[in-house]
Amino acid sequence: MTLALDLDVRSQFPQLVAHPDVAYLDSAATAQKPQAVLDAVVAYLSSENANAARGTYPWANRTTARIAQTRDQVRRFLDDASPATSGVHFVSGTTEGLRSVALDWLPTVLSDGDEIIVPFADHSANLVPWLDAAEMLRRQGTRVVVRPTPYDEAHDYDVGRLPVGPRTRLIAATHVHHVYGNDMNVHRLRAAAGPEVAICLDAAQSFGHLPLSVRELDVDFVVFSGHKAMALPGVGAVWARNRRGPAFTPGGWNGTPNTAGIVSLAAAMDWLSSVGLSRISSSIVALGARLTAGLATMPSYEVLGCQDSLAAGSPVQRRHGIVTFRHREIDSNDLGFILAADGLLVRADGHCQGTQGEKTSSVRVSFQVYNTAEEVDRLLATLSALES
Repeated sequence: MTLALDLDVRSQFPQLVAHPDVAYLDSAATAQKPQAVLDAVVAYLSSENANAARGTYPWANRTTARIAQTRDQVRRFLDDASPATSGVHFVSGTTEGLRSVALDWLPTVLSDGDEIIVPFADHSANLVPWLDAAEMLRRQGTRVVVRPTPYDEAHDYDVGRLPVGPRTRLIAATHVHHVYGNDMNVHRLRAAAGPEVAICLDAAQSFGHLPLSVRELDVDFVVFSGHKAMALPGVGAVWARNRRGPAFTPGGWNGTPNTAGIVSLAAAMDWLSSVGLSRISSSIVALGARLTAGLATMPSYEVLGCQDSLAAGSPVQRRHGIVTFRHREIDSNDLGFILAADGLLVRADGHCQGTQGEKTSSVRVSFQVYNTAEEVDRLLATLSALES
């Protein structure tokens, strides 16, 4: 199968234009920002900046309206079929959003002996909050059974062994794995969970990278960070269906929102929609396939994750722009420094894995629409020179 490569958008990213010799390959950590997003923020701060829901003068009213419009935009971006009853709550990012669902909403639906299913081999942000919620309830005298999500040999969720029972109240899942890059086939969860179990989806690595339809997935929460989808750091959202259990409301007093961040998120969604999420997904999948095909010819490297998903013609779902590997002799942190010295910016560490995740550090390469085939080839050339 032929996949599209290289959408010509690099010129729209000032930081990349300013550093033409650098290959930025760490977009799973944070994405670069297009000029359109920067312009939207500067325009807002230069001409309309005011606090939302705190005044009745025109600037404040326009800011309040912008926030409401961005909530509606998030619903459309997620293909929300019931926008009148769903909620969109702005948070600082995925970690805060997941903690809010776990600590503000989950305790309201759990009774003694209820069960939750959580992924122990995904990002710690999608594990620790659920464990904290169970511990908080235990101290209050409510026993919650935490069951680990089963995985198969391809590091995918083993839905056939999902431990759903009559007391299961929530399943926490990840859409695209932050280390292996694979779609975790969350579209299969609803059939396995049944109609009443709430599903919370960590979409940190899928929002802004591929089409995401809550209409099709039938999940109850989608949590994401804006900075991984070309918005500013410090803004994200919790989308809540508000159908299974009480409506989600973050706890505590709502202070001043990150208005500039919300403006940047709206502009980022506009930009992503103008390019096309399907085109973006095809491009980054193709770049990942190009990289893994090259690594497959180098015996010194071990690519993590499902080995059947490496090639462009793979019969299973390919990696969504994330490829993680190790050199069999060079320490991954040292390899990261070597690559950086050649202008190849990657992430090299343990990647915030949960307690059952990879224990040894590795190098993660992650693509976005501004990356090119030439950058992949340049990376492969450097890696080839380090062959034993």
